[in-house]
Amino acid sequence: MLLPLRPLTVGELLDAAVSLLRAHGRALLPVALVLATIEQLLLAPLRLAAEAEPPIYLPAFSAGDLFDPGELLHPGLHWVMLAVGAATEVTIIALLGGLTARAAGADLLGRRPSARELLRPHGGRIGAVVVVALVVGATMFAAALTGPAWFLVYALLGLAAPAVVLDRLGPGRALWRSATLACRAGLRAAGIRVLGYVAWLAIRVALGIGAYAALDALSLGGAELTAPMSALAWLLVNTIAYPTLACLDAALHLETRMRTEGLDILLSRADRRGPLTPAVLGVGR
Repeated sequence: MLLPLRPLTVGELLDAAVSLLRAHGRALLPVALVLATIEQLLLAPLRLAAEAEPPIYLPAFSAGDLFDPGELLHPGLHWVMLAVGAATEVTIIALLGGLTARAAGADLLGRRPSARELLRPHGGRIGAVVVVALVVGATMFAAALTGPAWFLVYALLGLAAPAVVLDRLGPGRALWRSATLACRAGLRAAGIRVLGYVAWLAIRVALGIGAYAALDALSLGGAELTAPMSALAWLLVNTIAYPTLACLDAALHLETRMRTEGLDILLSRADRRGPLTPAVLGVGR
């Protein structure tokens, strides 16, 4: 069992997320690759219009001198680019969260679905997951335009997709359920989710800088190659980062229910009465 039937420490949660990705990478990574590719295609024209400098896509400045660094170019476009990037990230993580929740739930019930079974539409509640993902993405876009409010959306709404799949709730109730779970135990789930995102953000930035340094060392840093190679570097690292964060969401959702609702006790009692089914994970409507 990848997720023990007990409340976990933060380190154990992170380990469980990585173990979940390892066990189901054959299904999760190809889907993540497709979604991350779509994201890069959506961001490419915005980066070009904002003249954002790869690989970190920092704002561009007009020509200046030692005492005048120049004027910030296209600040509005750059802000919109960042907001769109934040929105696509949470949308992708939510879409993948539907799959990771399905995998984590099956593991908790003593099963390990194959990649084909995990990707099969039947029983995955794909329609509701898509609705939740789009709502979370749109909310994140609006919040990111205001600045610091983005992290509240990320912290509070990240468990909505697992709530759809595991708790068997509709989109509206799943969003409320996500915020409720995130706020329990002193905002523990919210804090862990932000911690996971910040950790992976640091890794992605480091890899982006590393890719730029490698291009420069190989004399491949020309304008015609730097942008596409930087996009490729982000594509590859996001293909790993997004499903890992989605696995963390699934593990965090179930662990929070164990910690605050006694889900582990419920499952132990149900197991003594007979075979466990997905219905035992649902919540009262």
